[in-house]
Amino acid sequence: MNRILVVDDEPQILRALRINLRARGYDVDVAATGTAALKAAASHPPDLVVLDLGLPDVDGVDVIQGLRGWTTVPIIVLSGRAGSDDKVTALDAGADDYVTKPFGVDELLARIRAVTRRHMTGADAASPTARLGWHTVDLAAHTVTRDDGTEIKLTPTQWGVLETLLRNPGKLISQRQLLHDVWGPGYETETSYLRQYMAQLRRKLEPDPARPRHLITEPGMGYRYQP
Repeated sequence: MNRILVVDDEPQILRALRINLRARGYDVDVAATGTAALKAAASHPPDLVVLDLGLPDVDGVDVIQGLRGWTTVPIIVLSGRAGSDDKVTALDAGADDYVTKPFGVDELLARIRAVTRRHMTGADAASPTARLGWHTVDLAAHTVTRDDGTEIKLTPTQWGVLETLLRNPGKLISQRQLLHDVWGPGYETETSYLRQYMAQLRRKLEPDPARPRHLITEPGMGYRYQP
């Protein structure tokens, strides 16, 4: 993962991130508006996007949705909006992580590394397929296909959660373990992340998301995949 697109209307943030990311070996493209970001992503597809929500032309959530129309590239939101509703809206739109301004560059770099780990696929990993409702999940190809042939798109973080559960059928996976395995060390208490992503997966994959049959919550303990 080499190319990062940074989208922010604050010149000092663009400059600081460009310098810090290039110093760590990344190729960096920058954009100050949502329109410019979408054009840049289409012209030179990035491996990861760092995106401010408060852009001067269009809202950052609209940019997320525009990107999600054709790519599952990881998106890290970088925003001064600290409210939980803003975070949920961005995650629902397809963002993979959310960093609140003001932020430390080291924290952002750690988030980038964590998202990169989740996005990379192990070539030698076991590759079973699993059934989940009306869907077939191919863990090697990272595809989810409905019985009618429709392919369901998942973000890298959604994949991380789903793959961890599906590779352990019937086993209770604790919240702490899921957070550690998917988000990385230091995220073991961020249980709101799990609730949000499990809700997203159920809406996409369960026949009745309000009464899940396969992605099961064990209150106070964790989650399990019930074949």
